[in-house]
Amino acid sequence: MLQINVAGLLKANIGTARDYVIEDTIEIAGSHRVVLGEVNLMRTDRSILVKGTLHTDIDLTCSRCLSQFSLRLTLDIEEEYFPRIDIYTGNALPALEDSEAFTIDEQNMLDLTEAVRQYALLSVPMKPLCRADCAGLCSVCGRNLNQGPCDCPPMPADPRWAKLSQLIQSDHETSEKERKGMK
Repeated sequence: MLQINVAGLLKANIGTARDYVIEDTIEIAGSHRVVLGEVNLMRTDRSILVKGTLHTDIDLTCSRCLSQFSLRLTLDIEEEYFPRIDIYTGNALPALEDSEAFTIDEQNMLDLTEAVRQYALLSVPMKPLCRADCAGLCSVCGRNLNQGPCDCPPMPADPRWAKLSQLIQSDHETSEKERKGMK
């Protein structure tokens, strides 16, 4: 129920609030997803303020290993919906200054679908990972390293780092000698 008839709430006193349980399916990023949660609708002096927490999941591709995985999203929604008509007279209200604002249609239906879709898309990480310790793909053979090591020989060290490698090796040898000398 992502569409809620708010005619009664628009006629109520400022500050009146109602809670709704949300359970519906919407399209997010090309696939249909179930959205569950609760929202609170409160009458303000000029609109209906929607606050709530909704949950859904989305299928993503890991940015390291390219595996498909499902990510659970929690959406903390807070949006204001403005009526287009006067609830008492039925006359059109003046156009809003913000053309991107969410509105309540002429039948007094508040539709959460677009807000939920936008919040879900904004919640998707820029570089999604199937898990925090994802090993990614072998840069030589392309094997998914989460499934085990590949048979490729180790990559030769970049010669630009040779001096640093020598310094680290020297430091390691010095530490080893000091450790043995302490015993």
